[in-house]
Amino acid sequence: MTIDQVRLLVAERGVHARKLREVLSLLSEDWHPLAELVRLPAVPRRTVQDLLKALGDDVESSGDRYRIAPGLVASYRAEFGVSGVRDRTGVLRQILVDIADVPPPLSSLDHVQATAETALNRAVWLDSTYDLAGKRLLCLGDHDLTSLAVAAVNPHVSITVVDLDERLLEFIDARAAERGHDIRTLHCDMRFGLPASVLESFDLVFSDPPYTPEGMGLFAGRAVEALEDIASGRVLLAYGFSDRTPALGLKVQQELQKLGLVFEAILPAFHRFDGAQAIGSAADLYVCRPTGRRAVAGGTRIYTHGAQSVESSGPSKEALAALSDLAPRPESSPPPKPRAAGWAEPVGKGAASLAVDLSADPGPWLLRTLLASSPARLACLVPNNHPAVSSEAGQKELQELVATRFKLRFLRNNPDAKTTIVVADQVLTGTLSLGDRTVREVLMKAHGKLRNVWREALITASQGVLTKRQAAEIVDNAQVSSEDLELRLVDLPRHRIAALLPEVSASARYVERPEG
Repeated sequence: MTIDQVRLLVAERGVHARKLREVLSLLSEDWHPLAELVRLPAVPRRTVQDLLKALGDDVESSGDRYRIAPGLVASYRAEFGVSGVRDRTGVLRQILVDIADVPPPLSSLDHVQATAETALNRAVWLDSTYDLAGKRLLCLGDHDLTSLAVAAVNPHVSITVVDLDERLLEFIDARAAERGHDIRTLHCDMRFGLPASVLESFDLVFSDPPYTPEGMGLFAGRAVEALEDIASGRVLLAYGFSDRTPALGLKVQQELQKLGLVFEAILPAFHRFDGAQAIGSAADLYVCRPTGRRAVAGGTRIYTHGAQSVESSGPSKEALAALSDLAPRPESSPPPKPRAAGWAEPVGKGAASLAVDLSADPGPWLLRTLLASSPARLACLVPNNHPAVSSEAGQKELQELVATRFKLRFLRNNPDAKTTIVVADQVLTGTLSLGDRTVREVLMKAHGKLRNVWREALITASQGVLTKRQAAEIVDNAQVSSEDLELRLVDLPRHRIAALLPEVSASARYVERPEG
C-alpha cells in the first residue's frame, strides 16, 4: 500500500518528520503547486519530490499542482495529521502554579527562574518544530520546569530530567506522577559525567546551562553525549550575554564550536527571566547541530557564584590538613592525601582510608561520596551550611540512609571556621539484622544495576538459602518501578533512594521462607 511507503518515509525522518507532516497537511487541503509545498513548510525540493513519489497513485496532479485524492484525505489526516494552533491558557495557568510551588532557586547553581510564558513558549516551539510523539527528550537541568510544560503540550513525548538539585527532582517526580506524564528523573552532576543509562539515548536535548564559557561547554558536551543519532539529533541551548560584553559571547560561541556544533539558528531574546538583569533578563535560543562526538573537558568550577564559581579559591590549607588528620585509618597507615569530588566509578578502591574535599558541595555530593566509597574508612570536608550537616534533622536523615554502612560524626571545630568534617566509621556486620545486611550489600555496590545488585544482596545475606531464581522473583515483585531496577543506585534521586531502602530491607523476610 502507498500509505505504508509514506509511513516508512516519515519514520525515517525521525524527530524531523514534522515538516513532512505539514506537506501532507497541505496536500490534504487543496491543490498546491510544487513551489508552495517547498516554501510554506520550508522543506527542500528533493524531499518534497521523494514524498510525492512515495504517495504514488494516492496523489493527483494537474500540471505543477498536487493534492491527495479526495477519497483518501480522511485516512491521511488520521494517520499524519498536524494539530493546529490551540488555546494554551490552561497550560499557562498550570505552569504558573508549578513555578509558584517549585523549590527556591539556588544562586550557587546559577538558578534564575524563567517566566511561565518562556516555559510555555519553549514547549510550543519544540512541539511545532519537531515531531515529538514517541520521541525522547532530555532536559539537562530543569529548574525552569520545561519538562512539565512540554508534557502538558504534548503528552506523547518521553522526557528524562537529570539535575543536581535533589529538591527539584522530587518536585518534578511528584507533579509528573499526579498528572500521569511520561517523565523520569535522575540525579546527575554534569561535571562528573552523565548516568550510563542516558548516554546515546535521546533525539533532542534541551538545557539552560550556567552562562560561563566553562559551563556552556560542559553542558553542551554532555548533551552531545546523550544524543542517540548525531546526524538527526539536535542540542537546544539557552544563552545570553550583555551587549556591553560581546567578547564573553564570542568566547562561549567558540567553546560550542570546539565541540563541532553548527548553529542552525539563534532566536534572539527567546527566553525571558525574573532576574538576570545584567543580561537584560533575556537569553537567546541556540539550535545546534552536532558534527561528531568530541571529548568533554572536566572541571568543577563552572558557575558564577559561590564555592563552585570560576573565581573561587577553594578551602584553606589548614582545613585540608585537619581533614587528613581526622580521616579514620589503620594505625600503620599515613594520613591520606585529600582527593577531589567524583563518583562516576567506585571511589578509593584499594585504599586503606580516604579524605575527600567536598568544600564546594552544593548538597548532593556527600551522600554520593558515601555511596561510592570502597574503603570502610573516610572523612569528608563540607561547608558549614551544607543541608546534611547544618541541622540535626539533616544529620539524622543522612545517617539513616547510610546507617548499615557507616556511623557518622560531624566535627565543626575546624581551623577555617567555614567547614565541617564528616567522619564515617564502618559499621560491623555482626550487629546488623538480616534486612539491614541486605541493605548494606546494596549500598556497597551502588554502581551496579539495581536489579542485579539487589538479587545478589539477597543471596549473600541469606548465606545461600535463596537460589538466584528465587531472589530474582522477590526483586521483581517488590514495590519498586521496573525502570528504577534497571538503573544504578548512585544515579537515583535521593527521595527514591530513601523510599527504596525499606523495600530492600523488607524483601529479606522471604529468606527464611523462600517458598512463601
